[in-house]
Amino acid sequence: MTLRPKRGTIPVVDIDTSKWSGDGAFTQSLIESIARIDRIQVIRVEDAPATRSDVEYNFISNELYVAFEMTERVEESRRFGVIPVRRSVPVKAMRMSELGASLSALAPIGPPDYADEGMLQYLRTERIVPPYQTRGYKLVELVRVYEVGAAPRS
Repeated sequence: MTLRPKRGTIPVVDIDTSKWSGDGAFTQSLIESIARIDRIQVIRVEDAPATRSDVEYNFISNELYVAFEMTERVEESRRFGVIPVRRSVPVKAMRMSELGASLSALAPIGPPDYADEGMLQYLRTERIVPPYQTRGYKLVELVRVYEVGAAPRS
């Protein structure tokens, strides 16, 4: 669990990494950056099945699922055109497009390589040369960010 300050209170962001191997430096910095953003309630990280390793490259694929805080909006209407009725309607405090804009403003993260209304995708590559080796390998890291509870993608 990670704590972050928020307007007079300290809310708790629940970060579930039980299905994540811990591989991926960019994934770790993305998790830390998302946890600092207001209106995020839960972050779940999982290894994606596309992860592969070879002599010349390592491909790491991770998936992040975020849940936004919910607020309530009071709507007033009339039942049968006469009786005034008030009801509370739950509203998400943030959308995926707003999350993408917030992450784009951060220097270590930057804009996503692909974004639509249901997903943000980041692809990072780097060349790694371990000590005492003449040849290194290429590390390719793919991270997709989805919203928890959103309709399945088709």
